[in-house]
Amino acid sequence: MGCAASSRGSRRAPPGYEEPAVLAAQTSFTVNEVEALYELYKKLSFSIVKDGLIHKGGSLVLIVDQEEFLLALFRTSKGANLFADRVFDLFDLKRNGVIDFGEFVRSLSIFHPKAPKADKTAFAFKLYDLRGTGYIEKEELREMVVALLDESDLCLSDCVIEAIVDNPFNQADSNCDGRIDPDEWEQFVNKYPTSLRNMSLPYLQDITAAFPSFVMHSEVEDYSGIDK
Repeated sequence: MGCAASSRGSRRAPPGYEEPAVLAAQTSFTVNEVEALYELYKKLSFSIVKDGLIHKGGSLVLIVDQEEFLLALFRTSKGANLFADRVFDLFDLKRNGVIDFGEFVRSLSIFHPKAPKADKTAFAFKLYDLRGTGYIEKEELREMVVALLDESDLCLSDCVIEAIVDNPFNQADSNCDGRIDPDEWEQFVNKYPTSLRNMSLPYLQDITAAFPSFVMHSEVEDYSGIDK
């Protein structure tokens, strides 16, 4: 790996850059997939501020079957969005307002189809725990549902929205204390696994096939990371 490392090092890797082999060992991606993600990351990190970091307001574009598919992680078609902002904040592991390459790969790995269910469950819980209290309140769930409906251009009555929120919330709140704790959430997703359907992106299964234009000719022998 000496040549690859020295070559990239001579180009002054951006803040937060980590070697693909290190990230592959700690995530669901292979070394080649991490390298492909780095090419994608570079495009994203120079979309707003050209400093090699992803700032709020950026976007993630996936190429699927020769068509562009906008994945609403950091920016939606309407601009500011609660869901997009929340995902950005969770990707920003260092809580410094930007996403570096290491954070990008580690967080995106949670959406890998082979990522541990426990990781997906925990991430989804944090996604809905908007105020970081360690519980999901009904109003938090309602805010997220409204944000997702708004992005989808779905205009539903307040009564319908309340029904969408009340049904899953009441099922998850098993002790009826008006909030969902992590244990209740885990029990809920175990009973209703489709609750995590948005936590898996099939195209991350083989990022090198999904993004053939980003594949690099690595000098590193590719190997899989944990439980791949």
